[in-house]
Amino acid sequence: MRTVYLSSAYLAPVEYYAKLATYDKVYVEQHDHYMKQTYRNRCTIASPNGELALSIPTVKPESPKCPMRDIRVSDHGNWRHLHWNAIESAYNGTPFFEYYKDDFRPFYEKKYEFLIDFNEELCRLVCELIDLHPDMERTPEYKSVFAEGEEDFRERIHPKKDFRTEDPAFEAKPYYQVFDSKLGFLPNLSVIDLLFNMGPESLLFLK
Repeated sequence: MRTVYLSSAYLAPVEYYAKLATYDKVYVEQHDHYMKQTYRNRCTIASPNGELALSIPTVKPESPKCPMRDIRVSDHGNWRHLHWNAIESAYNGTPFFEYYKDDFRPFYEKKYEFLIDFNEELCRLVCELIDLHPDMERTPEYKSVFAEGEEDFRERIHPKKDFRTEDPAFEAKPYYQVFDSKLGFLPNLSVIDLLFNMGPESLLFLK
């Protein structure tokens, strides 16, 4: 029985979903202290000019050590509209965007109170579309000591860390990307980059 611990993530990178595809049990951390500039509230997509980070604004917590489960989504800056427009303009030309866009659009129309709920529902949608069925639940408590067969990737899958050194077991296999003739292959972007470009074949790249 192989178990992995992950942070909550907004449209997490391919590496994150590779963990969902390979581990028997997945725990998503809800008791950790929230940190900005992580995948908890940001994702990276491919725009015509290269990588583009999209960040969800959050309500400033009352204490600096606020657990992830209590972090609220802010309505600041019309971010839902901006994120959806960025996703649409980045992926409109991909083979599968038309096919999946109606599944994603409601997430940018409905207001969620808590970031972890938004991330979780989006993650479950992506898993459904990829035909991935992880045994996944939130952590019952914060854990810092791990048994044999348990792996901690909560802070290792991180936009500021190089996945090649943090996670040598993960291989970012190239797949078709709509801008690759201009930009070359961009590895380990948000899972939606894989999904919109490769559709039902996405699962093969995760396994």
